[in-house]
Amino acid sequence: MPADDPLALDRQVCFALAAASRTVIGLYRPVLEPLGLTHPQYLVMLALWERSPRTVRDLGETLSLEPATLSPLLKRLEIAGLLTRARRVDDERALDVELTPAGRELRSRALAVPGKIVARLGLEVSELERIRDSLTTLLAAASPPQ
Repeated sequence: MPADDPLALDRQVCFALAAASRTVIGLYRPVLEPLGLTHPQYLVMLALWERSPRTVRDLGETLSLEPATLSPLLKRLEIAGLLTRARRVDDERALDVELTPAGRELRSRALAVPGKIVARLGLEVSELERIRDSLTTLLAAASPPQ
């Protein structure tokens, strides 16, 4: 097989992304476990720590998650006492998601997560920021036009 084979596995962006995603997310598991969070739940909490309350629609758009994926995450976080879900008074179609005091308090414990992940990866923060920026550019290029 020629070295420049366009179908070589190691030349595929999709393979590199999938493998990196599984591996990096796997690093989060033991770091998030003491917080009682899975990685998808952590992403929801990050969005809510930025702004709460938020609508389910807003969370879905922010996290690029479909309602069928987001709803069970929110339900588990609500059962854990970290957030509440309530219909809006002014628009019953909209569902507000808001942090509870326990959800807000969890943020102080989560502050250690990024540093632990950086340490586990063993890369400079500047390199991780460059990778993040490149992935953000790739994501924008792959997203359908609005």
